Amino acid sequence: MSRIREKNQELIIQVACQLFAEQGYAATKVADIAKAADVPKPNIYYYFKAKDNLYRAVLESVTQPLLEASRPVEELDDPAEALSEYIKTKLRISRDHPYASKAFANEVMTGAKYLPDDIADKLHSQSQMIIAKFESWIERGAMARVSPQHLMFTIWAATQTYADFSWQICKVMDKEQLDEQDFANAAEFLTHLVINGCKLEQPE
Repeated sequence: MSRIREKNQELIIQVACQLFAEQGYAATKVADIAKAADVPKPNIYYYFKAKDNLYRAVLESVTQPLLEASRPVEELDDPAEALSEYIKTKLRISRDHPYASKAFANEVMTGAKYLPDDIADKLHSQSQMIIAKFESWIERGAMARVSPQHLMFTIWAATQTYADFSWQICKVMDKEQLDEQDFANAAEFLTHLVINGCKLEQPE
C-alpha cells in the first residue's frame, strides 16, 4: 500500500470515527464523511467500496487494540502485574482512540446490530479467556474469591469511561481535555482499587 493511500485512508477513518461516534451508524452519511474529511465522495468508495466496510474499519481501529490489550492477562502469571498492565493499556486506548471507543460503545448500547460477527466472536473469546484466567488465579489461591465476570466488567467500565464519557469527566475536572498526568493518575488509582479489592500485593 502506498504511503499516500495509507494517509488518505487514515484521514477518512479518523473523520468517520468522530461522525459515527456523534451520530451513530444509521444517521451518518458517506457524503457527510467526505465533506468533513475534505475529500471527494468517490474517494471513499474507491478506498472502502461501501459504508459498511468503512464502519468496520472504524470498529477495528479500537477493537484490535482492545483485543491486544488482554495480552498481559493471558501471558503473565502474577495477577497483580497482569491486572496493572491491563488497566494501563485499556486507559491508553481510551486516551488514543476516544472517538472510535465512543462509536464502539454506541454500537454495543444499541444492540450491536452492525457489529461484524467475526469481531463479536473474537471479543467473546477474549472475555472467556480473561474469565478463565481470573478463575485459575482464584483456584490456586493467588487472588481473593471475587466474581471473575464482575471484576472484568468493572475494569472495562472504569477504563473506557475516560473515552465514552469524556465530556462529563472533563466538566467535573474543569478541563478542556484530559492530559497525560490525568491518565497516569487514573491508572494509579484504578490499579490500587483493583489490587486491594482482589487482596493482591501492589506490583513494584
